[in-house]
Amino acid sequence: MKAVVARGLEALEIKRLRDRIGRLFATLQEAAEAEGPLATGAWSPPVDVCETEGAVTVRVELPGISAEQIKVGLTSTKLRIWGTKKKRVSRQRIVSHLCSERSYGNFSRVVHLRWTISIKEAQAELANGVLIVRLPKTKDRRGTEFRVPIKEIN
Repeated sequence: MKAVVARGLEALEIKRLRDRIGRLFATLQEAAEAEGPLATGAWSPPVDVCETEGAVTVRVELPGISAEQIKVGLTSTKLRIWGTKKKRVSRQRIVSHLCSERSYGNFSRVVHLRWTISIKEAQAELANGVLIVRLPKTKDRRGTEFRVPIKEIN
């Protein structure tokens, strides 16, 4: 009996360690991509990632950009947001810029997902220069046993 309990505790500790290492690897991968060089002239918009019990919400600041200029791609492991912010042509001839801090051109941002989400139920909306992507979480089915029906053929 003690051996069975000990093996169960060892398995639980191994599972916890595996989960911690997985989270650490995902964090390191995010940091490496964030610091990696973007395409020439590309910029990366600021992002907030929030988690609730039922969903993960990603808010991306994209002022001055319309929904047609934004593309959102989603897989089970990452959310990718990219597009182009075009510089408006001024009606008046500008002699020189005294200050120019806003970003223009291609942009891209990748958020790695550490949660099991429902890709089909994902939603995105753009309001007041903020893109909000809602990713509903699903119950993790890895390791769950499913019954497979057997058809008898005569």
